[in-house]
Amino acid sequence: MNLFEQAFHWMFSDQLAESVLPLGKAIFTHLGFSLLSLLIAAAIAVPLGWFIGHTGRARNLVISATGAARALPSFGLVLFLVVLFGVDGKALAVYAALTLLAVPPILAGAYSGVEAAPKTTVDGARAIGMSEAQILFKVEAPLGLPLLFNGLRTALLQIIASVTIAGYVGAWGLGFYIVQGIALRRFDQVLGASLVTVALAVIADVAMALVRRLAIPKGVRLQPANE
Repeated sequence: MNLFEQAFHWMFSDQLAESVLPLGKAIFTHLGFSLLSLLIAAAIAVPLGWFIGHTGRARNLVISATGAARALPSFGLVLFLVVLFGVDGKALAVYAALTLLAVPPILAGAYSGVEAAPKTTVDGARAIGMSEAQILFKVEAPLGLPLLFNGLRTALLQIIASVTIAGYVGAWGLGFYIVQGIALRRFDQVLGASLVTVALAVIADVAMALVRRLAIPKGVRLQPANE
């Protein structure tokens, strides 16, 4: 058998199903870390991004900060937070690291989407007496949904890839198999876990594209400024 055949054999082996961390549980944990981190990051970044996009306040500062955050090394950040939070706080450290990695693309999508709203539309809404809050939530935010979803999509894919690092600090997710496989020189296991991670990322990307299509009205999706 070649390495790919060995990897597929590992995925469906009885030994893996009866191990301490079955594949189904690893996938569930991987998705749990990913989705919860995305939700936390979105809860932080979306309101902040909308506020910045609408008011223009602290825009340059936030752009610089998010640019610097994008350069953070995932592995180093996880290990730093594990040391900071202690052994008992390893899961919290992983969530914090994933959230920090996910905030920049979501924040960028949120404020750039609001900024991309046509000025004539915004001025028209203001001219008919809409309040600033109404303009933001009824005009700018809906028109900015395509760019916001692009940011969420990018963040989710980055998180799914980064969750594998959690395998270095605990028996969590698909990264555990990769770390264990490297230590044991089980390259079929390393490749198998990597293939499952890639498949998970592809499925998540397709799902986000579908959610984007269902959540955004057709008229907004077709806005050239937002695409």
